[in-house]
Amino acid sequence: MIATCCIQPIDMVKVRIQLLGEGGKGVTGSNPITIARELIRNEGVTALYSGLSAALLRQATYTTARLGLFRTISNAMTTEGQPLLFWKKSVAGLLAGGIGCIFGTPADVALIRMQADGKLPPEQRRNYKHVADALVRITREEGVVGLFRGNVPVIIRASALNLGMLATHDQALESLKPHFPNNPAMVNVGAKLISGFAASAFSLPFDMVKTRMQKQVKLPDGTYPYKSFMDCSVKILTQEGPMAFYRGFWTYYVRIAPHAMITLWALDQLMYIKKQYVDAPAAK
Repeated sequence: MIATCCIQPIDMVKVRIQLLGEGGKGVTGSNPITIARELIRNEGVTALYSGLSAALLRQATYTTARLGLFRTISNAMTTEGQPLLFWKKSVAGLLAGGIGCIFGTPADVALIRMQADGKLPPEQRRNYKHVADALVRITREEGVVGLFRGNVPVIIRASALNLGMLATHDQALESLKPHFPNNPAMVNVGAKLISGFAASAFSLPFDMVKTRMQKQVKLPDGTYPYKSFMDCSVKILTQEGPMAFYRGFWTYYVRIAPHAMITLWALDQLMYIKKQYVDAPAAK
């Protein structure tokens, strides 16, 4: 949640970039600075934090679950005295991401819709007041299934992100320590930069599909533009080309890398506090 408060404006710009070219329209003005400037001019500075309540709820559910599950699963797979093999870290990351996202999908749907609302025609805007209003209205208007719209790309994206972020982070820490034995700060920063890049590269295509599916509104005939994960993927591929899946990569990286670094740093601090003030007194 600390990390999200820091990067929410970047995430807002990232979502708007992913909505460019939808339906085969030409993509113009994908520069993130230009998009941020237009967003502020048209919707105000506070628009950069649209959906913050949903973003915080998403982190409190999804990220809390995946971080805890990753460590629990990886610890269960560890043989005492031996480093955990990378493939086992990968399995732990994939499982933790996939299971964890089940808890966070409703908040994720609300977040994407709140961030995309300003791009819709006035008559199609949902105008959710906050995340609780969004969840109640989605349930009332679309049923419980509406809270899990786009759940397939959400699960795949979460698994890919967790694989890139957590498994790669632990592996990078082990690989960098022998090269910088007297510089733990360099090891920590380097591992977090590497994990941020891997997380971005692995997850962006699925994040693109997730955004499109969660944002969609009903067509005049009552159907949705995308029938499934595969339908959405094929339409993006045929209408916009394969590189559309990596549109705004560096904006996404600037969103993911700091978020990963701040999240892992905050986790390190919380674990230190736990060790000093919970585990130590309990041991005594």
